[in-house]
Amino acid sequence: MTLSNSIQARQKLLISRYKVLMEQAYNLRQTDSALSDISEYKAIKLLHKLNKMKFLERDIRSFKLN
Repeated sequence: MTLSNSIQARQKLLISRYKVLMEQAYNLRQTDSALSDISEYKAIKLLHKLNKMKFLERDIRSFKLN
């Protein structure tokens, strides 16, 4: 498995976890705002990781082109 393939596989995993956490935050918003905030915070942290990985993947692609 190449580095870019492993990054893409990790991105897919993080995206699915992000979606689950955001859905959980939305569902908990009316019943338990504290748990909703925690789920949303975790989702935001995952989104930050995803953005870092997108930057890394773009950097790897530009390196391969040169």
